[in-house]
Amino acid sequence: MQANNVRAVVTGGVSGLGLAVARHLVAEGGRVALLDVNDDKGAAAVAELGQDNARYFRTDVTDEAGVAATLEAARGFLGGLNGAVNCAGILGAGRVLGKEGPMPLEAFTRTVMVNLVGSFNVAKAAAALMQHNEPGEDGERGVIVNTASVAAYEGQIGQAAYSASKGGVVGMTLPMARELARFGIRVMTIAPGVFWTPMVDGMPESVQQSLAASIPFPSRLGQPEEFAETVAFILRNRYLNGGTIRLDGATRLAPK
Repeated sequence: MQANNVRAVVTGGVSGLGLAVARHLVAEGGRVALLDVNDDKGAAAVAELGQDNARYFRTDVTDEAGVAATLEAARGFLGGLNGAVNCAGILGAGRVLGKEGPMPLEAFTRTVMVNLVGSFNVAKAAAALMQHNEPGEDGERGVIVNTASVAAYEGQIGQAAYSASKGGVVGMTLPMARELARFGIRVMTIAPGVFWTPMVDGMPESVQQSLAASIPFPSRLGQPEEFAETVAFILRNRYLNGGTIRLDGATRLAPK
């Protein structure tokens, strides 16, 4: 897929990794629809990226009918839809047996709903539209990029819900890619390590330094632009399909 031909929806697109992806795609000549739930940040992102290049859509990724309608509207604004990048997610931290008792089932369910079910919901709605695109080189009609986490592989204490949700994202990547291959739609996942996001920015400097020191090389937190560059590489390289790329500086999470 040529960079200047990208017409993509980006969930979680008004901050953090999602906004970095949107910035990168627009800088390369693409257009983006930003799906999120923060109206103020959505307006700021559109003002930065330009109204001709980006539009904000308030979206609950767990709402099936709402997502389908939003993607239809996004396709109209974009003049087509050939990319979907799922960056929306929540931490959902909490112990199975905490100080106040067992984890409420609602907390586990909410994390899985946003991170896993939300990603699937957007992916299948995007695929439903992409299947009707005119095929490009190699018959490609679209690309879906999901976001997992290294916690899908080495979940820490307190990450049972989060790790389960991200492990599900990794698990659905290959079967979805296999199924959508006949439509010329690729599916890939990125599993980032510890990245510099607004959440980390609010941590004490000592905690930030400790996190950076735990990463073998380079011993620093990942930059959102590095995530965005990986998304752009996936969009360009048609032979990337059905896999998960760890983007983590060789870090492996400790138990806690």
